Amino acid sequence: MAKLEITLKKSFIGKKDGQIATCKALGLKKIGQSVVREDNKATRGMIKKVSFMVDVNELN
Repeated sequence: MAKLEITLKKSFIGKKDGQIATCKALGLKKIGQSVVREDNKATRGMIKKVSFMVDVNELN
């Protein structure tokens, strides 16, 4: 299965509680941190919710 590399590019300051919780559920804690997650519908939905805060790259 494909993997996604997700990098946090914006701060949590001033964001809604749901957006902060979504980033933390993805495993992101500070700006510039990257995590690798499985590419599935749940992960894609989480990324869509905070798309303005993260960069996403597909890994093979």
